[in-house]
Amino acid sequence: MEWSKLLSTSRLGRTDAKQKDVRSEYQRDYDRIVYSSAFRRLQDKTQVFPLAESDYVRTRLTHSIEVSSVGRSLGTLIGGFVINHENLNDVHPQEFGNIVAAACLAHDIGNPPLGHSGEEAISSWFAGDGNKYLSGLSQEQSKDFLKFEGNAQGFRVLSRLQNAIDRGGLQLTYAVLGAYSKYPRRSHLPVFDDPKNKNVSEKKFGYVEADSAWFEMVANELGLTKKMEGAWARHPLAFLMEAADDICYRIIDLEDGHRIGRISFEETEALLKPVALGSEQENSGKSYSQIDEEKNKVEYLRAKAISNLIFEAVSTFKASYENIMEGKFENDLMSQSKYITQLDAIKALSKKRIYASPNVLHIEAAGFEVLGGLLEKIVPALVDVGENKKAVEKKVLELIPLQFTKGKNKYEQLLGATDFVSGMTDSYAVTLYRRLRGIELPRG
Repeated sequence: MEWSKLLSTSRLGRTDAKQKDVRSEYQRDYDRIVYSSAFRRLQDKTQVFPLAESDYVRTRLTHSIEVSSVGRSLGTLIGGFVINHENLNDVHPQEFGNIVAAACLAHDIGNPPLGHSGEEAISSWFAGDGNKYLSGLSQEQSKDFLKFEGNAQGFRVLSRLQNAIDRGGLQLTYAVLGAYSKYPRRSHLPVFDDPKNKNVSEKKFGYVEADSAWFEMVANELGLTKKMEGAWARHPLAFLMEAADDICYRIIDLEDGHRIGRISFEETEALLKPVALGSEQENSGKSYSQIDEEKNKVEYLRAKAISNLIFEAVSTFKASYENIMEGKFENDLMSQSKYITQLDAIKALSKKRIYASPNVLHIEAAGFEVLGGLLEKIVPALVDVGENKKAVEKKVLELIPLQFTKGKNKYEQLLGATDFVSGMTDSYAVTLYRRLRGIELPRG
């Protein structure tokens, strides 16, 4: 792959000349995402802890901003390396940072409401009560719903649903869309074409059949290495977007877990210290020991850990550069880190004490009821059944924004349903569910 293509500033859906602006094209992408309604709705989407009493705990919005900050650092550091390695004289390191920052800002923009099980809740409904609506669809189209994927939904949000009247949605640069696309393949294809790795994250994919033409346009413009029909190697900067997310959720979820009392200070310190201070513990210990409050100590360790993991990801990227550019690198950067033992320990404890805490499990279990219940009402209203449409389905149809009711066939109508439901905030999803069930009536 070649950086002359990978850094494309052309925009999806636009053929006219670039606008003159003191901002770079990638900075304009960042601003477009920030001011989009889909990004704003992340403030009311659960990251890990639903309805947390502490305002310190992250939402999807604050998580995305923090990931973007880490991504900018990763991109800028790698930008300096690439420019020197490839003798690129017409681009600045900061532009690599701007691309990754924009991609990171959007990395969760397609995730449905009510926590990490939201995707599974939608998939489960189509595998169960909603399976009858998949009749007549191709096997590949059915998998778009049976394996509902937030990454693919995010591509729809960026390229189609936001600014829907414009061809190409937000009309982002190809470079940013490429860096965003962590799984550049269709739903029916495995993540890896190496049989030894066939089962690794097999369910993940980056676009649905309806968006095939758009995604192929992105891949071709960027010159991504084609793996098989419908699947390409990642854009090199997508590895940095993934690393930024991995760094943040591993370290910051642990910090949030301590903040709300799920994990003791002693446990948190024991997990973070080796990553934050490492072999420099003796030199750094003096300043650390001078911090009095436990929460301040955890914040210090969190900051140092993130900094060290950034440089570790950069080191791995550099060491794997040739394989990455040839489309042969199939790992995530953090899995190659010298801190992988500590990161795995953090992941194991987080899974046991944070992600499986009663509040999280209650909300995620309720998410199956809420999202399934919404689809139960919305899908029959959207799917064309002609004269047989019930009166209640006609009423529900009137409640659905016009944007999601324009499907020309069953497949597009079902996409309209998942587009509508997955874009809801936690609060709106619960409120609409209660109202459609007759549990609550609107006031005024």
